[in-house]
Amino acid sequence: MLLMKNTTDNVLLEIKGICKIYNKDSDNEVNVLKGIDLTIHKGDFISIVGKSGSGKSTLMNIIGLLDMPTYGEYFFEGQNVFRLSSKQRADMRRDKIGFIFQNFELFPDMSALKNIEMPMLYSGVPRKERIKRANVLLEKVGLADRAAHLPNELSGGQKQRVAIARALANKPSLILADEPTGALDNETGIGIIELMKELNRNGNTIIIITHDLEIAASAHKKIAIFDGQIINEV
Repeated sequence: MLLMKNTTDNVLLEIKGICKIYNKDSDNEVNVLKGIDLTIHKGDFISIVGKSGSGKSTLMNIIGLLDMPTYGEYFFEGQNVFRLSSKQRADMRRDKIGFIFQNFELFPDMSALKNIEMPMLYSGVPRKERIKRANVLLEKVGLADRAAHLPNELSGGQKQRVAIARALANKPSLILADEPTGALDNETGIGIIELMKELNRNGNTIIIITHDLEIAASAHKKIAIFDGQIINEV
């Protein structure tokens, strides 16, 4: 576990009073998030756990700058992200947040190496540097010999390892993993969680979103969300 003294200096992100209301001011108004406060420090390994419909996915989308809240504040590395333009938020999402999805979301017609290169391509990283870093990341996740393989030539665990390498491509400040073992068998899932623990020991800040209590318990801190509110932090 990466131990860091929690000070204002090492706060990575802070959300205050986040509310998300769909169909606001209509007969079909739905309050999904109800005043969420959350602080994540650099080097944290956090799980956010909750059943389907609890609001955890909406919270993840807001943390990942994929959605906007109805009310509240969100500070990422000291910046109030809701005062940024949509382009500035998109740039922050691209460069500062690495995403890992349940179903991998790899480009099917691109090799493992090319999939890892894509975030760097969007960020304007020169080709030579992209290839070098993608190869380093493939080695880091134990797939140096799979660089030329297409996703359909890889196992589920290998696909997720490629997705993890891709999430690391732009050296993000935060890794957001949405049900990262959901499409994997138990043994393969354990291997993926062990890899994420290793990444955290190496300094990566990680948030896992899951409904699986066993996976949630792998993190150093577990946050339980129910009916749009945080009900427990352990």
